[in-house]
Amino acid sequence: MNSIAEALRQSKTIAVVGLSPKKIRPSFGVSEYMQRVGYRIIPVNPAEAGSEILGEKCYARLEDIPEPVDIVDVFRRSEFVPDIVDSAIGIRAKCIWLQEEVQHDKAAEKARSAGLYVVQDRCILKEHRRLV
Repeated sequence: MNSIAEALRQSKTIAVVGLSPKKIRPSFGVSEYMQRVGYRIIPVNPAEAGSEILGEKCYARLEDIPEPVDIVDVFRRSEFVPDIVDSAIGIRAKCIWLQEEVQHDKAAEKARSAGLYVVQDRCILKEHRRLV
């Protein structure tokens, strides 16, 4: 992957870290949109593990997901990004996507070095609408 457009076109499965079951939360609205336009959304939220969000089973950790993930979309504060990047590398995700106001340059560089495409401080919904 060499661009945001390419990442969105080539990907089918998005694990959303920090996906809330609350409809008023940005993570819910963005994930609902991405699901509606054809992506498989896999919720990752330890507090909701085992329940369903958007009709999909929620997992506590990325490592618990039993299938390949293309994009790891992060709705967590920047200080949590290094551990999420380590998990994304561990599950061999293709892309780590940090939502608006989420940025961690050192973790991003580690992800790039491991072969992941990195997007920081951008909304996946806005980028999808703009490009696709």
